[in-house]
Amino acid sequence: MKLLSLVAGTLGLLFAAGSAVAQNYPTGPVTLVVPFAAGSGTDGVARVVAQKLGERLRQPVVVDNKPGASAQIAAVHVAGAKPDGYTLMMTTNTSHSANPSLFKTLRYDPVKDFTPITLVGELPFAIVVNPKLPVKTLKEFIDYAKANPGKLSYGTPNSTSLVASETIKRLAGINLLQVPYKSSPQAMTDLISGQIDFYVVDFGSGMSMLKTDKVKTLAVTTAAPSKLLPNIPPVAQTVPGFDLTSWNGILGPAGLPKPIVERLNTEILAVLADKEVQDKLAAQGFQVGPSASPQDFAKYVVTQRDHWSALIKQAGIQPE
Repeated sequence: MKLLSLVAGTLGLLFAAGSAVAQNYPTGPVTLVVPFAAGSGTDGVARVVAQKLGERLRQPVVVDNKPGASAQIAAVHVAGAKPDGYTLMMTTNTSHSANPSLFKTLRYDPVKDFTPITLVGELPFAIVVNPKLPVKTLKEFIDYAKANPGKLSYGTPNSTSLVASETIKRLAGINLLQVPYKSSPQAMTDLISGQIDFYVVDFGSGMSMLKTDKVKTLAVTTAAPSKLLPNIPPVAQTVPGFDLTSWNGILGPAGLPKPIVERLNTEILAVLADKEVQDKLAAQGFQVGPSASPQDFAKYVVTQRDHWSALIKQAGIQPE
């Protein structure tokens, strides 16, 4: 009985300590690392979420852009940070779903080195081409590419652009030249100027251009048309079986205390339920995901890693 009382007392103290940690957290600014450049779709989502999250936590949430190496620079930085809740990461399928299959070696483990906090949502992509190309539809572009093998180029600033482009190349039987980029805005700038011909761009960084005559928007990567671009057909109408969407989520370093994880999950989900936030994100083409517990998000990260592994193999992409 004394032993049981001792155990119960110890557990009670631990619970109280955990609750105190969550209640006192944070006592200073929180950094939200983004693995892409300012102006990217993920950056736009992060800044909307960070502002409201800071208001709820009553401490600034500062967005820190660490682009480069297909999100690896940011991932390594966060994986090595102190697990105290003051360094978080707004990431995507690039770092946690695609990279394990795109690179032979990674300096981080997308599952073991992170603490999942919550899914944020999904970001659709659109296929755009240089306006000077003599095409108006995706089918016309494919026919034009077949007539000019190896003469057209495409930009890849992230894994979604790469996998989508390679999948279309394989399914449509066309030959395009890849041009890697460090950021989405630079890829869009070069598309408009004619440095590249074809680009799969996220709605967040590309929406301001998608409805203009500076680019030709040929298709969206989702299975159904987007409400923001209702007259643009899905890729699948031309390339059957194609359906690809990017996800966003927030994680911390491995070993993040459970009370802090639960506090962050609760506060972030409250932010995402805010209509003002949803409207701002919708204007960027971002769709807030269903509410997810840390445990559900952890499972999601694993299933998405396996899903993207299959996509990459189907596209015939060899790891670097």
